[in-house]
Amino acid sequence: MGTFTAALIQTRSGDDPAANLATVERMVRQAVDAGADVVLTPENVLLMSPNRQTTLAQARPEEEHEGLARMARVAREAGIWLLLGSIHVRLDGDRLANRSVLLDPEGAIAARYDKIHMFDVSLAGGESYRESATFRPGEQAVLAATPWAVFGLTVCYDVRFPALYRALAQAGAAVLTVPSAFTRQTGHAHWHSLLRARAIETGSWVLAPAQCGLCVAGRDTYGHSLVVSPWGEMVADGGEEPGIVMAQIDTEAVAKARTAIPSLTHDRPFAPPVPVGWTESAPEGARLAN
Repeated sequence: MGTFTAALIQTRSGDDPAANLATVERMVRQAVDAGADVVLTPENVLLMSPNRQTTLAQARPEEEHEGLARMARVAREAGIWLLLGSIHVRLDGDRLANRSVLLDPEGAIAARYDKIHMFDVSLAGGESYRESATFRPGEQAVLAATPWAVFGLTVCYDVRFPALYRALAQAGAAVLTVPSAFTRQTGHAHWHSLLRARAIETGSWVLAPAQCGLCVAGRDTYGHSLVVSPWGEMVADGGEEPGIVMAQIDTEAVAKARTAIPSLTHDRPFAPPVPVGWTESAPEGARLAN
């Protein structure tokens, strides 16, 4: 436990992986020069494309992923912990993993997490997303030990599923990472509220680096990379333009918040609700007429 300096990189990644990689490397090195111990980048940090074929064509297996190898070298040269919010990793056939990768100061992979919850949504105004058509959902929640605290890794749409964050916190996570490419429409309505809720519910730091602006045609993202304290305070907000958000993360604040509101230790078993209108085999007193 202790204090570390986190840097959240806010990007406007496009569909040119080489250009994205150059931009991210430059920004990571700037964050290191500013004193960052841990640098975090957004979801889809090396490629943002609404075109499935483009995404499939650019994806590589982890061991052949040029962007991952280059950023591992940056982490090693700078001696930092570096979160690649998510990269596209080819699995078998034509399915990919939307994978968050945490690199240690030696450039080795300390943890990898495949996004569990797929953003399959049709929004007002014609926006439509079908992540499950390209990506295979992950099945495993992931923790990673760092010198300061245990991190719990998640990605973007996961933030709408609080049970995942509760499980991570109860398993020891004090810092929750939420690299994202939130749409502008849903971000404006829910982004700040969701991240504050996850921090308050778990008494954890939440670090959420984000994509911002019109990355490519059809992908308008909200930005507002956010650092939220275990008490739900918004410590830093990246606004809507590319940049670097810096914050001091005092992990002692986690113990203080969880002592004040020890809800992580207050779970109680309960019977599930009886569906409305259910009349067959319902418990006595719970049967309802159709």
